Amino acid sequence: MSGVVIASNILVQHPFTPFGLQDYLTWGAFTYPFAFLVTDLTNRRFGPSAARKVVYAGFAIAVLLSIILATPRIALASGTAFLTAQLIDVAVFHRLRRRFWWQAPLASSMIGSTVDTALFFTLAFAGSGVGEATYWGLVLPVWIGWAVVDYLVKLLHALVMLGPFHLLRGATQPEPEEYPAL
Repeated sequence: MSGVVIASNILVQHPFTPFGLQDYLTWGAFTYPFAFLVTDLTNRRFGPSAARKVVYAGFAIAVLLSIILATPRIALASGTAFLTAQLIDVAVFHRLRRRFWWQAPLASSMIGSTVDTALFFTLAFAGSGVGEATYWGLVLPVWIGWAVVDYLVKLLHALVMLGPFHLLRGATQPEPEEYPAL
């Protein structure tokens, strides 16, 4: 979990330049969504208490290392967004866990991604002077475009990660005494 967050904190500072997408996307968009898969699989197998422990441990380690490897502003924004979004993910997943197999991971990841994107990009880049770009005929701070496209990538990733989640369902059967099989 910490590795995902640290990699994302470093990669979010680097625009995705292939195909001229540097005004729309950073490399961090491709790594961070894996945190939701880890949280959801932990929640499925061991329940929300264990998932929260994974989130807290990932948060503590990632913030400490991110202060060294990323800028303090990125580290603070990341820590705040990560902790808030992942705890929301745990709560939503737990509430939906007895429904169809795909509903809990999809809904929790989508809601968590919304919170994460809004918090992270606002705290990390608002007022930072990272520059401007033209989006849909409007001149806006470039981080707005990064946030919108990052969010779209996270939503796509939430859909794609249903495949691995489904494949790993057998290996992550809930503990029978606490959470009957889903």
